[in-house]
Amino acid sequence: MAYDPGAIDATLAAAVGDEPGLIAELRLAFVESAERAYTLMTEAETVESWKAAAWRLKGLAASFGAIRLMALATDAVGATPRDPTTLAKLKRAIERL
Repeated sequence: MAYDPGAIDATLAAAVGDEPGLIAELRLAFVESAERAYTLMTEAETVESWKAAAWRLKGLAASFGAIRLMALATDAVGATPRDPTTLAKLKRAIERL
């Protein structure tokens, strides 16, 4: 799966039109929300809290058209809580947003 940096902007433009300032603001809100979901995953102490955070991240990614992040979050649901490899992949994907 390749990362398409234009997908998020295209999704946002479809929602709000040609408003670069608003698109930038919504993109920032998306990235901050993804970072919060990631933090919840790093702090998860139970399988349930890990899965809840992964599902939250997946839903967020799906809402913004972040296909790669959505796929990684889907994979994370079945991973061991706080798995270093899974977290590293998610962190890289979020940093690329």
